[in-house]
Amino acid sequence: MTGKNACIPQLPAGALVVIIRLRSLGDTVLTTPALAVLKQQRPDLRIQVVLEPPWDPLLAGNPDVAGVIRHRGAGTVAALRLRRPALCLNLHGGTTSAWLTALSGARWRAGFAHFRWGRVYNVRIPRAQQILGRDGEVHTAEHLASAMFYLGAAPCQIPRARLYPSRPNPRSHPGPYAVLHVGAAYFTKQWAPQRFAELARWLRSEQALEPVILTGPDQPLPAGLGEFESFGDLDLDRMMALLREAKLFVGNDSGPAHVAAAFGVPSVVIFGSSNSRVWYPWRTRGEVVETAWDCKPCPGDRCYAFDRPQCILSVEVEAVRRAVERVL
Repeated sequence: MTGKNACIPQLPAGALVVIIRLRSLGDTVLTTPALAVLKQQRPDLRIQVVLEPPWDPLLAGNPDVAGVIRHRGAGTVAALRLRRPALCLNLHGGTTSAWLTALSGARWRAGFAHFRWGRVYNVRIPRAQQILGRDGEVHTAEHLASAMFYLGAAPCQIPRARLYPSRPNPRSHPGPYAVLHVGAAYFTKQWAPQRFAELARWLRSEQALEPVILTGPDQPLPAGLGEFESFGDLDLDRMMALLREAKLFVGNDSGPAHVAAAFGVPSVVIFGSSNSRVWYPWRTRGEVVETAWDCKPCPGDRCYAFDRPQCILSVEVEAVRRAVERVL
């Protein structure tokens, strides 16, 4: 489905397109397929993306991106107006991104029709299901790329995400390895550390893969995982380099899972409270492991149905092992 205000074919040669993304690891990674669709349709366009620190390294080296505008407050509006974009497309949806779009000075100001502050857009994009002609939920990568189709890009297969780390692998040990990401934004998405430990020992003994534990920058190594090599203080570039060379990724639903999928790493992602149909590994050999509950999905900031989050606690090690065997 192409919109009546399809502006991509109308953009002047060499025009600047600004994409408002702002934040989050997974969302930024899954925006790169949409950027590739736009660049494939109009290779002459210059695409710049507005990101908040520390997410801007995710687009470094990406040939589809001419530059990143680091959002640091009120100065971003001046930076946008100085660049004089022809199209400003909001893919974030919050209040800040809406007003950055409104004040960008762009002739075309586009955003999804269900976003707040819809009056700031003179091109309102319908939901992905309507654009793609499908019922039910769609993956985040499809949702973001559908905006490009509505704005006039020719329908095509939505590609894998693309990342370009420039730092070397932080590991100093030789041999094949599996990255186990044990962190998560919410406890309702975090598989038990002792189960990760059991899986790690099995990977070492039965799959000849050395387990490498990855935690978040502000997350201590959980008890029981001290026998394995671990990284918890990696910047984004080194984290990408670590995941790029892994033979397997196993982890909770979180940003690093999407980084691994961007490199085509076979992936097993363990889901608790979040929606696997929207966040499963995109275009890589992957498996989702979860259990069925009527209360899923939920916001995840707490368990809304039980004293403890049964969704993630009920995922057994054996189910994850079987999924690993399938993807390997």
